[in-house]
Amino acid sequence: MHLRYYLNEEGKRVYTLKNTLEDGSYTFNAHPARFSPDDVNQKYRVELKKRFGLLPTQGEPHQF
Repeated sequence: MHLRYYLNEEGKRVYTLKNTLEDGSYTFNAHPARFSPDDVNQKYRVELKKRFGLLPTQGEPHQF
């Protein structure tokens, strides 16, 4: 079992261990993708994210 989540009516994450909900919809994996230090394409992905403004530092700050 892995930690999973779904979005409630307010758009907030609700964590669970279930793969499917009562209504038949699937939950999302709550863990980040694996990181490889041998990633040969990392430089290009970062360049594309900078170009299109998708880096976390280029967005609005989170409200906690």
